[in-house]
Amino acid sequence: MATASASVHIPVSADKVWELVGGFLSLPDWLPFIAKSESAEGGRVRDLTTQDGEKISERLQSYDNQARTYSYSITEGPFPVTGYLATLKVSPKGDNEALVEWSGIFTPNGISDAEAEALFQGVYDGGLEALKGNF
Repeated sequence: MATASASVHIPVSADKVWELVGGFLSLPDWLPFIAKSESAEGGRVRDLTTQDGEKISERLQSYDNQARTYSYSITEGPFPVTGYLATLKVSPKGDNEALVEWSGIFTPNGISDAEAEALFQGVYDGGLEALKGNF
């Protein structure tokens, strides 16, 4: 089992950050390489299209609006991993600062743990920097 995680401090309230990232279909609003997110199965699945046309399907595993967190799995996509489960969480760090954490666990398929970890580390680091740029 391989893992990756990233975090970023954003100088606005956790509620304000959650308004942007808390919707399961909101990835195109803050993650530049996701062009489109379509709902399936009553909102439990999001079918994503990347900027370069790749398709990714993700299933919502848990959602807690009050705790500002959700977890999801990848059910279909171009990534060389299986058993992918990720969590996005927004925590308050004072009145006007939020800590955003994005982490995942997965089993590499045809590549090393280090290669899989580097792949998702890049996704998480780049994604959170893009998120911070919205504020």
